[in-house]
Amino acid sequence: MIQDLSAIEDTITESTVWEKTREFLNLHLDFSKDISISILDILIVITVIFITSVILRISLKAFTRNLPVEDKGKFNVVYGYFRWLIYLIILLITLHTVGVDVTAVFAASAALLIGIGLALQTLFQDIISGVFILLDQSVHVGDIIEIDGKVGRVEEIKLRTTRAVTIDNKVLVIPNHLYLENSLYNWTQNGTTTRENVSVGVAYGSDVQLVKKLLLQAASTHPDVISTPEPTVVFTDFGESSLDFKIIFTLADSFKAQFPKSDIRFEIDRLFREHHVSIPFPQRDIHIKQQPK
Repeated sequence: MIQDLSAIEDTITESTVWEKTREFLNLHLDFSKDISISILDILIVITVIFITSVILRISLKAFTRNLPVEDKGKFNVVYGYFRWLIYLIILLITLHTVGVDVTAVFAASAALLIGIGLALQTLFQDIISGVFILLDQSVHVGDIIEIDGKVGRVEEIKLRTTRAVTIDNKVLVIPNHLYLENSLYNWTQNGTTTRENVSVGVAYGSDVQLVKKLLLQAASTHPDVISTPEPTVVFTDFGESSLDFKIIFTLADSFKAQFPKSDIRFEIDRLFREHHVSIPFPQRDIHIKQQPK
């Protein structure tokens, strides 16, 4: 008899605890007249988000298992952007499933979302541009690029910005939306070698064959100039006060091209002085006429 009474008491106690638990889980939090969510709904949302996170991590490992390290890093960046979009979609679907009026949520936050959208318009442009850069692979880490008159070697490509280092070791942070608004020159997309040139003018009457020989000598003797393809001299124009030439040569590291080009100009000046080839400069004669009195 005593055992029966004890079992009944335990049943009543368990029933009371369950009822209190149910009451707690059914407790609603009212955010507005149209938006109300229970504790149970919040737990369901948290559980669904957790399961989504696990599935996304497993999917990420499965997709990137056989990818090269460079492509894996790019995929991770794109994944990081779309992951939040997936979270938002799953959250809205879950809220709608548990009975929350999602339309009311949007209506309550419409003004806020419009304000945030206007404020973050440039940010969204940067992110979308970053996705395009990673997908079409127009720029890679290590490339030398020129954009808006600035030249740098790409060190890091992020979803919003690209970080490059200039020749004077300054960090250049480029918002990705500039790639869509400006012309981008990728100096090394076709390879690490680039064709450079130095222009010079000589006086009329100079021996042009000697000038060609001296220009080839100045370029070919520089240690940074590649022998294949060979340097080439181009007679560009009969200028207003000079015969214009251009020496074209190939460098392995175009990022530091200004230094070998400077050395070649020094050598051209030395060779021209040694062989009495003059570099003219514009001159103007001023004639002053006096009016008769």
